[in-house]
Amino acid sequence: MRRFLHQLSITLAFFIPGSVYAAMEMNMPRGVTDTSHIIYDLHMLILWICVAIGVVVFGVMFWSIFYHRKSQGAEASQFHESTTVEVIWTVIPFLILIAMAIPSTSVLIDMYDSSDSDIDIQVTGYQWKWQYKYLGEDINFFSSLITPKEEIANEQAKNTNYLLEVDNELVLPINKKVRFLFTSNDVIHAWWMPDLAIKKDAIPGFINESWTRINEVGTYRGQCAELCGKNHGFMPIVVKAVTQYDYDIWVEEQQAAAIAKAAESEQEWTIDDLIAKGETVYQKNCAACHMVDGSGLPPAFPALNGSDVVLGDVETHMHMMYYGVPGSAMAAYGKQLSAVDLAAVITYKRNAWDNNTGEVISPADMQAYIDKQ
Repeated sequence: MRRFLHQLSITLAFFIPGSVYAAMEMNMPRGVTDTSHIIYDLHMLILWICVAIGVVVFGVMFWSIFYHRKSQGAEASQFHESTTVEVIWTVIPFLILIAMAIPSTSVLIDMYDSSDSDIDIQVTGYQWKWQYKYLGEDINFFSSLITPKEEIANEQAKNTNYLLEVDNELVLPINKKVRFLFTSNDVIHAWWMPDLAIKKDAIPGFINESWTRINEVGTYRGQCAELCGKNHGFMPIVVKAVTQYDYDIWVEEQQAAAIAKAAESEQEWTIDDLIAKGETVYQKNCAACHMVDGSGLPPAFPALNGSDVVLGDVETHMHMMYYGVPGSAMAAYGKQLSAVDLAAVITYKRNAWDNNTGEVISPADMQAYIDKQ
C-alpha cells in the first residue's frame, strides 16, 4: 500500500511542474520519516481525487447550463425520479470513499502502533516550555525559547529561525523507533512537529502516545499548536536528528553534565555568583510574566520589585517558588529547577532592582528546605 501510494503520487506530480510544488509553502511538508511520506502521498492522492470530482461535477453543471439555456429554446424535462440515476450517484461516492478509507485506515493503524520502541521519551508541556525525560537514560531537561527579546520587540532584525530556536534541542538518533509519551503540568498544549508527521495533545493527567523513526540527519522545527496562554507563540520545538555514534556521545555528555550539576549544591557560592546565575534563571523562567524589570503585569502577574513576598520572610518566598500558588498563574518550580537554581533566582529577586536586601539564600539553605518537605 505504501509503495502504491508513493508511485501514484509521483505519477500525479508528473502533470504539475516540480517548481510549483516547491513554491507551495501552504502545502504540508513531505517530512523525513516513512510515516510522513505515506501521509503526504495519501494527502496528495485524496487532493487529486477531490480535484477530479470537482472538475467532473462542475464541468457537467456548466455544460448543462450553457447548452440547455432558455435562450436556445431548451425546455426542462418533466420527471419525478430515476432509480438508475439514484443508484449511480450513491454507488460511485461509496466506492470513492472506500478507496480512500482503506489506505487511510492502514496508515492510522501504523501511526498508533508504538510497540517495540528503541527509545522512550516523556514529553511534558509547561507554560511556556517543554520538558524531555529520556526514560531509562537518566537524562531530563527543559527546552525554552532563546530568541532575543530585541528581535521580538522589533528593535533588531529577525534571524532565520525567529521564534523557532531553543536552548536545549531534543536529540534523537536516526533509524531508531522513538516512542513519545505526552502529558502536561498545567494546561493543554500540543506537540506539533510537521517533518515527523506528529501532532499530539499534551493534557494534564493523561498520557498520549506517538512514535517516529527519522530517516535523515538534520534539524527540524515545530511549535505548540494549542492556545495555552500569554506566551503560546513562544513555545517552539526543535529536534536534532543525528547518527547513532553522535547520539551515544551526546548521551554520555548529558549524563556527565547531570553529575556535575548535582555536585553544584556542595560548592561555595558567593552572592555575586548567585545573583549572576539567578538572573539567567529569572530571564528563562520568570521574565515572561513578571517582566525583565520586575514590574509585572498586574493583577495577573504582580510586580516583584518592592513585593511584600520578595522582601518578606525567606521561607515563605521559598515555599511560593517551590509549590507555586494554587488557582493562580504562579507555577510550581520545585520539579522544574534544581536547589542551586532555586537558591540563585530567589537571591537574585531579593537583591535586584530596588530590592537591595543583601540577603543570600545558599543552595544548602534551599536543599535543607526541600529535605523538610
